[in-house]
Amino acid sequence: MTHPSDLPGLPGLPGPPPDRLRTDGDALLLAPDVVLTPDGPMDHYAAVVSGGTFLAVGPAERLERAHPHLTPVRLRGQILIPGFVDAHHHLTQTFGAALAFGEPSEIFRRVWVPLEGALDEEAVYVAAKLAALESLRGGFTTVAEAGTRAAVDVEVVAAAARDAGIRCVLGLVCNDADSATDTATSLARAEKHLVRYCTEELIHPSLAVSVPEAATARTLRDTARLAASAGAVVQIHVNEHLAAVERSLVAHGLRPLEYLHEVGALGPQLLAAHATLLTPRELTLLADSGAAVSYNPVASAWKGNAVAPAATMAERGIRFGLGTDGTRGDAFRLAEAAEFAQRLAYGLATGDSSCGAGWTWLEHAGRGGADAVGLGARTGRIAGGAAADFLLVDVSGPEMRLSWDLPWELVRRGNRDQITAVFVAGRMRLWRGWPVDWDGPALVRRAAELSREVLARAPVTRVHPTSTAARRARAQGSAAR
Repeated sequence: MTHPSDLPGLPGLPGPPPDRLRTDGDALLLAPDVVLTPDGPMDHYAAVVSGGTFLAVGPAERLERAHPHLTPVRLRGQILIPGFVDAHHHLTQTFGAALAFGEPSEIFRRVWVPLEGALDEEAVYVAAKLAALESLRGGFTTVAEAGTRAAVDVEVVAAAARDAGIRCVLGLVCNDADSATDTATSLARAEKHLVRYCTEELIHPSLAVSVPEAATARTLRDTARLAASAGAVVQIHVNEHLAAVERSLVAHGLRPLEYLHEVGALGPQLLAAHATLLTPRELTLLADSGAAVSYNPVASAWKGNAVAPAATMAERGIRFGLGTDGTRGDAFRLAEAAEFAQRLAYGLATGDSSCGAGWTWLEHAGRGGADAVGLGARTGRIAGGAAADFLLVDVSGPEMRLSWDLPWELVRRGNRDQITAVFVAGRMRLWRGWPVDWDGPALVRRAAELSREVLARAPVTRVHPTSTAARRARAQGSAAR
């Protein structure tokens, strides 16, 4: 017999979301098949969501007795897991995401800087909201935006994230080494940015420097001090490409991470993006300083010089999350890439068949990522008092129904098509991949129009032709021979 509070057929339920899953300020008692807690997957658990947070999480029977005024919403075939955290994104680069394919490293000089320079206010808003939509569709409830170079008020990016309904760690670029902005003005802007967003529900302020060489030693040091005082992070691309490491050695006699340590910018407030080229000494600097890293495995595969030694970081207690670098907003594929890259780069050579096991990459995609971006006390876990940022994931299908080890299966076999609903701050934001309170398809249509206009005027330089052009050229060459 079906319980009256069940949602029959939920895994295949078409149409709009059931009213019983809309909080609208009311508390919800959610009873899925499994809740993924900080202690692992728990059968017959439930969660009470109220006021944007998890009021309580525990055995379903106990919570039902403790909250007799709430009718349990039984979610057959569903699991409740923390929303994923993208620890490194560039929201305003989404119009040119595919331009990175087949390109060599340091494409920011030839692609991203020219692209962002061609964005006007509407294009920034639409690009950022499109990226936020893709992230939500892929299971991310939080993104760390590394700072736009577009000549607009950063509030445009904040508005796009806010309107999309995603939690955003919003970077403000503080570069001053080669710009018209003097150091004092740059630091004053940084202070105002930290205050401007310090009380928002979804927008969390952060400072950013593109790469260490883009800022003066004073700005590197003082942004670190300001962020530490505000409980925020400073996002810096560090030791990503060989060319940047060599430029730092020539200029300072130190590698980029060593230079940050030398000028007093290395500490728990640092979120070092990529960190793929690390010496043993630099790993020690990270471990001793408490700095965090965004491990971006897809970016390494698509346009990098190396893969960050994330398994070693985990073993040494170095804080890190997983980041997309704007490659693709798919959290399950990111977690799989994190494990896969470690296996290819390090595990095969040492005979490490576990390579961190599934739980390592799943946790760093959630709770570890929240800690890395400075939100560890707020999100990234299903626990009482934490923000209700979570996913309902359908495990009734052939990929997941025969379950033996849920964390491994989510990493190896999970996919975004299984995401039934996305909640941020206790509110349903997406149902079956589309927003519930704004027009997602209309945004996609407008983005397609604007992206063509932006790319037509952006002085982007690509090294390689498109794949279709390359194939045509090869076919013509073969025919000529």
